[in-house]
Amino acid sequence: MIRNALTIDVEDYFQVSAFAQYIPRSSWDNLPCRVERNIDRILMVLDEHKIKATFFTLGWIAERYPSMVKRIVENGHELASHGYAHHRVTELSRKQFYDDITRSKALLEDIGNQSVWGYRAPSFSIRGDNLWALECLEEAGYRYSSSVYPVKHDHYGMPDAPRFAFNPENAPGLLELPVTTVRLFGRNFPAGGGGYFRLFPYAISRWFLQRVNMIDLQPAIFYFHPWEIDPDQPRQTGINFKTHFRHYLNLGRMEKRLNALTQHFEWGRMDQIFLQRTM
Repeated sequence: MIRNALTIDVEDYFQVSAFAQYIPRSSWDNLPCRVERNIDRILMVLDEHKIKATFFTLGWIAERYPSMVKRIVENGHELASHGYAHHRVTELSRKQFYDDITRSKALLEDIGNQSVWGYRAPSFSIRGDNLWALECLEEAGYRYSSSVYPVKHDHYGMPDAPRFAFNPENAPGLLELPVTTVRLFGRNFPAGGGGYFRLFPYAISRWFLQRVNMIDLQPAIFYFHPWEIDPDQPRQTGINFKTHFRHYLNLGRMEKRLNALTQHFEWGRMDQIFLQRTM
């Protein structure tokens, strides 16, 4: 059975990009954080099923919860970078981006006492118009990125990108690992988790992942956020219908679906699945 990569984007509910216009960064320190309790719950579930995963962690979170980061590492999981303060790459200049990824890498390595090889851009915000970001990642010492989502979406996406692991032409020493999609009817459908995993019936998500393993003969890359297993998180008011629907849909069903995934597929860390192939 093919082993797939299980990844967690470590950020709190108030840091999601869809809330950026409603919740200013200046208020983050005054909001009730729930990330630590959610991560501890995730660690317990992974331990129960003897699964190791990759945690793409915000530097902002790591600074405030260093003991949580150490627990992630002590439990045998891979620590990777999600940038420092959840700025989309599209919001940053080249220098600002380089400063962000080097700051977060150094911070995580200092807390976790292990090398940080992987990076995932907030909201998969590396696209065709900012591929210079991949050059920055290679220069900063990252070995892989999982920042491209080969789908068409109103907030992100690079639908013409390769669906599986590739070395970018402008950063040949870096491995880009796109989040998983399924190719049907001439287009890519999202199959790698997030809000789509909560939207689609579980049977469809399972079929998608099975197709990638059995037809494409490739490992899948699946992701979710700690706040997605937390239906009791503080509810935001004044947000538009689309944002409300995307964020809160089926939060109460998420943990049950994740438990089903642990039984139907084999899972592991990004570095152990993909980097060992290139060594």
